[in-house]
Amino acid sequence: MRFPIALLVLFAVAGGAALAQQAPAPKPAAKPPAAAKPTSKFPPPAFKITVATEAAYPPFNYLDRKGMPAGFEMELAQDACQRMKAECEFVALKWDDLIPGLIDKKFDVIMSSMEVTSERRKRMGLSRRYYLSPGAFIAAKGAPFDGPPSLLRNKRIGIQKDSTHADWADKSFRRSAQLKRYNTIAEALDALAKNEVDAVFGDKAQLWLWSQKPEGKCCEIVGQDIKDNQTLGLGVTAGLRKEDAKLRDALNKAFGEMMSDGTYKKINDKYFPFPLN
Repeated sequence: MRFPIALLVLFAVAGGAALAQQAPAPKPAAKPPAAAKPTSKFPPPAFKITVATEAAYPPFNYLDRKGMPAGFEMELAQDACQRMKAECEFVALKWDDLIPGLIDKKFDVIMSSMEVTSERRKRMGLSRRYYLSPGAFIAAKGAPFDGPPSLLRNKRIGIQKDSTHADWADKSFRRSAQLKRYNTIAEALDALAKNEVDAVFGDKAQLWLWSQKPEGKCCEIVGQDIKDNQTLGLGVTAGLRKEDAKLRDALNKAFGEMMSDGTYKKINDKYFPFPLN
């Protein structure tokens, strides 16, 4: 006997329902035990900041073989971050992008051999000074100038025109020496190597770095350091946003601690044979 198709479907549905009632409900799968969170012996960072530099002024700041910012200033920054209990990231940018990027909150601190100027004081907050490279003279090895600047009277002195060092030389030697002006300090040093001038006056760190190169082996730093806040400036500071007063205070405290406990000297001596603060 043939049943109507609709009736067969009804039987199939009813039979499936009966089997479903007889079958036991499956047990829920057991949850795996939660993995234990790793613990660290170090406390978590108090906050995170990004430090920017140009990375184009070795040995103060440059890119290492891995392309990461490195150098004298970056070591100071790393030590300061540890003292502030801050997690720090380092980035390298073009010089002209540093101050606008700071103001636009793309990063938090600039450490890039940035000297104090009245214009920068208006635009940013500045930390305490963390290095000062004094003015100095460089001359041929064995030259009789290793004493007070007065020994260079009536001599030929090379300077970079339109620089703070030129301002100081003008004030001190305008009437007592022959000042020869060059477009760059590199041109002045080349003139010294060719014996076209008797000495060059400039930034001590720059002059010393040149003396360590093959072309500078002829010459050495002579005389005493020259420090003059009015013409040569107040030194190098970190740049911050004005509203970040707490970060500035923490950074100042860190700089002060590393200077008082000998850490600053250890980092300084790694790069230079003379103090920069």
